[in-house]
Amino acid sequence: MLRFFKSKRRQRAMKKVKDGDGHALKPFRFYEVFYRTLFYIKLREDDGGLHTYAIHVNYFDENEAIDVYRDGKHHARAANPAVFPVPGGVIEAATTTYGLKRIHYITEDEQEVVLAPDRRSAEGLRMRFDAKFPKISSIIGKLAIFVLLVSLLLGLPQLVSLISQLPFIEERWGSFESPIILPSWLNMTLLITGAIAAMERALTLKNHWLIDMETSWWDD
Repeated sequence: MLRFFKSKRRQRAMKKVKDGDGHALKPFRFYEVFYRTLFYIKLREDDGGLHTYAIHVNYFDENEAIDVYRDGKHHARAANPAVFPVPGGVIEAATTTYGLKRIHYITEDEQEVVLAPDRRSAEGLRMRFDAKFPKISSIIGKLAIFVLLVSLLLGLPQLVSLISQLPFIEERWGSFESPIILPSWLNMTLLITGAIAAMERALTLKNHWLIDMETSWWDD
């Protein structure tokens, strides 16, 4: 049943894919690390040859579009989140406020493969750091989870309290008074550290619906 719904969702998303115009993929520059990313995968096509597919994301694109390049030429374009039909399956790509949420190749038998980031991109630099300093990388990852969970536990009651004070909600269900009331400077600190932690998790593509719940509200 779950596979059926996934298939229907992908079919709807693929209807939004537009053909590319064939322009060349610009090489990644080091100064673009803060607003652009590239991921690659090599796929074998019917002609028996391997072809390189590149997923390009510009986080500041006002249209929030995601582009696909095939062997360096613009192949397709779709709005975020996007599902692109490719040989042997589809590529699913989605972004959040803090970076990439998903960039996976899904085969016809539902096997998932994460695409490889450009070594000069933020995700590529993070992957190289993880390979060179695995222990430090692990500590950073665990610290990000801790920060997000603390932010969720402290921020959720305050947010519920704030929402419950809206007139149409208060009149129907009453208001909720949060047992946790933090000073504004501490809430701002939690917001900033939570954003940093969310970006760290986005760089490693480890978004989780519960851990990243609070930061996901901004995307909604």
